[in-house]
Amino acid sequence: MRLSDLGGLVYSTESGRMCPTCRQPLAQCACAAARAAAVPAGDGIVRVSRETKGRGGKAVTVVKGAALPAAELVQLGKQLKAACGTGGTVKDGVIEVQGDHVERVVQALQSLGHRVKRAGG
Repeated sequence: MRLSDLGGLVYSTESGRMCPTCRQPLAQCACAAARAAAVPAGDGIVRVSRETKGRGGKAVTVVKGAALPAAELVQLGKQLKAACGTGGTVKDGVIEVQGDHVERVVQALQSLGHRVKRAGG
């Protein structure tokens, strides 16, 4: 196995992080824009659940399946965090709201016109 088989340059001191696909600086990368514009296909149902795995026993409300572009998903995450009065994040198309706020999140999503199901226990 050669070094070139591993995928190539990922960081340059001249231009910073590099895209592994097109080998351009991330600011000039065209393939990242195409990935960001792609909306994941789903069944149209937003699933809300509570998770504690890998978080030291702390509960997190997880929202999956919202078929929205990345910018709209971040905006939805902000609305849900504000409705619950807590923090959270948006990672890989999944909204995480700190704390056990499943009922509030379900109500907020329904008021915004989404089809919502409670998932998990």
